[in-house]
Formats: sequence, structure tokens, C-alpha cells
Amino acid sequence: MASGEGRRRHHDLVPLAALLSREMKSEKMEKPTVRYGQAAQSKKGEDYFLIKTDCLRVPGNPSTSFSVFAIFDGHNGNAAAIFSREQLLNHVLSAVPRGLGRDEWLQALPRALVAGFVKTDKEFQSRGETSGTTATFVIVDRWTVTVASVGDSRCILDTQGGAVTNLTVDHRLEENIEERERVTASGGEVGRLSIVGGAEVFLMSLQIGPLRCWPGGLCLSRSIGDMDVGEFIVPIPYVKQVKLSNAGGRLIIASDGIWDALSSDMAAKSCRGLPAELAARQVVKEALRTRGLKDDTTCIVVDIIPPDNASPPPPPPKKQNMLRALLFRKRSRDSAGKLSKKLSAINIVEELFEEGSAMLAERLGSDDNTGQSTSGLFVCAVCQVDLAPSEGISVHAGSIFSTSSKPWQGPFLCADCRDKKDAMEGKRPSGVKVS
Repeated sequence: MASGEGRRRHHDLVPLAALLSREMKSEKMEKPTVRYGQAAQSKKGEDYFLIKTDCLRVPGNPSTSFSVFAIFDGHNGNAAAIFSREQLLNHVLSAVPRGLGRDEWLQALPRALVAGFVKTDKEFQSRGETSGTTATFVIVDRWTVTVASVGDSRCILDTQGGAVTNLTVDHRLEENIEERERVTASGGEVGRLSIVGGAEVFLMSLQIGPLRCWPGGLCLSRSIGDMDVGEFIVPIPYVKQVKLSNAGGRLIIASDGIWDALSSDMAAKSCRGLPAELAARQVVKEALRTRGLKDDTTCIVVDIIPPDNASPPPPPPKKQNMLRALLFRKRSRDSAGKLSKKLSAINIVEELFEEGSAMLAERLGSDDNTGQSTSGLFVCAVCQVDLAPSEGISVHAGSIFSTSSKPWQGPFLCADCRDKKDAMEGKRPSGVKVS
């Protein structure tokens, strides 16, 4: 799906009564029950998690509630993980335009997630700390699940039919060829580590240890923080948004302490039939049994349960029918409403949005109204600061990756965020302040 399909829209403020009316009209299925459990075993003390089930799209209206679940697996210290846990949610929500109905709000989330991740990274790096973190950030709004991730903390979906699907992409240099090519094209070097005569030496020819990015030696190609590694290690997340059928499903969100020990299928199978709290414990227990405690090991299990079914998702039947092959279907734009009802009736998950480009211009899309706020000022698409018309720099200006042929078209960036964008694309040396 093109990155512009979930692009942000600016609207005038809408009266509360009008928002409530929109919410009632958009209600197509009963609201599911969301239950969750969390478990962890610590080795380094660098895993952190966030669980918030009382978020509201419309303040004061409990019918607009949604839940957030996230895991942050820190490295080189825990500072970046703690900062992201405290700041990322606020930065994402501040990037969503006001006055949106539920459907528009969900469409705006992918772009807001990109802005929120980049803003969090920019603010943390300004502190001068060298820590970094993965981030797997999950928003559950009724039957719609939106996942944004950098690094190798994974989120999987286990559905009633027994099919297991990854909702994230691992940003490990060892396994992701596209990311290796992007890093080298942006000015980084990728190679392995060797120990020679007691000193650490970087040699491209030796096949020792996992592939790493140099300088810094990080195994990941995307993260939040890591200012000492180079800005070609970007905070721009892979984003996937799906709509579950009314049969619901189970999410398993975990750090790599789980995924280095268990495959996605093994993790899902190990806890089927258990309530969420026991399921999270069981996944951690199974990972420790398989590999031992070699890293921080954190797991969150989220059950999205139909309102008439209070029990956890049961184990799948032994015999699977042909519908398993149809589990994921892209939504047709021509008849989205009718198709949605049909897919829900036969337990098929709709894929609403998917984008993994690391290019900021591509992810932020285009603004037909040139990125003006309701105050008439221009707004930086990343940090949300107001800009005078003469201050804003189009995200498309001078970018060969731009989806827009009009470099004067929004969204716009402030000078600091434009410098950040240029560094991530390898257009200036990392860590150099451009005056």
C-alpha cells in the first residue's frame, strides 16, 4: 500500500456532539473485551514495557477508549528505553490532528507513529546519551490493531484458525538484506567483529559473530537513540495495521530474549488455551527452558475477545479448512464496507495498511492544504512546532525519494528536523550540526 494512504489530514476543530455522532455511526461491530498479561525475567535490566488501557480519542468519552501496549529493549544502558516508555505515546498522539472521527483517526495513525518515533529519537539524542532501544508499539482500538516497530522486538498475531502472522519486521542486519543495502548506501559500513591479539578489530573478510554496523558495532539497522552509531541507524518504524474478524485473536509482544529461543509458531502454540496472564508466563517459561536466561526476557500477551465469549482463544482444531489460505486479504477500496462484513463473517483478517520505507519524505506523504494548522501557521510534521510560512522546509525539497513532484508542497519540517532527515538519508555527516 502506498505510504500516502494513511497520511495525516488537518481539520478545523469539530464540536464534541458532532464527534459523538460520528462514533455512533461508525460502530459496525460490538466492542470486544481486551485482556492482557505480562511476564519477564531480567538479566541486564534493560527491558521496559508500557501497558495503558484507559486512553481516550475524545476526552471525557469512555466509548472512544483504546489500549496501548509496548516493549522497549534497551542496549548500552537503559536510558533510551526509559525515555521512550515515558515520551513515545505522547509524541504519537500529539501528531494526530484534532477533530477526527474514528475511521479518520485510524487512517492518521501510521503517519503519526512515524512522526512520534522520529521526535522521540531526536529529543533523546539531544540529551547526549549513547544508549539505544528497540520499540514495538501496539495500539488496539476495538477490532483494529496498529503496530509500529524498530529493532527486533516482535509482535505476532495468533487467530482462532491457528495461523500465526508476524505484525513486525526484524531490523537485524544479519537477516535483512534491504536494510544492509540501505545502511551502506547512506554511508555506514556493515561487517563482523573479530578478536585479534586481545583487541577488537573490524575486518570485513572474517565471518565471526553477527553482522554489525560500523561505527558503533550495532546489530540493528533501526532503533531509537544510538547517537554514537550514526544516523543511518534510523528511528523510522515499520507500520502494519490490520482489522480482526469478530472471532478476535491473540497478540504476543516480546523482546528478543523470547524470539532468540522460540519461533513465532512455537511461542503461539506454547500458550494456546491459557488466559492472557498465564499465557505470558508460559511463553517466558518456555523460552528459558529452551535457551536459559541469556538476555532480558519480556512478554506481553493481549487477548481481543468477542463480547459474548469471555474465555481465551481455544486451541485450533486439528483439521484446518481452506479458509486458512485466505486468512489475510488486502481490503478492496471499491467495496470496503461490504467486504469488511463478509471477511468478518468467515474469520479473515483485513490488512488495512503496511509500509516499511526508511525514507521520511515517503512516509509523511503530501498535504493538499500545504500543512497549515488551524491557527493558520505551518506546523513541523515531526516535532509539531508552529512555523511561519518563511520558516517551513518541505519534506520533499531536494529529495529523490519524494512521492511529490511539488517541492513547495507540505508537509513541512523545521530546520532541526530537516537536518535530521538529511542525516538519516546520508546527505551530511552524522553528528555534524548544520548551521
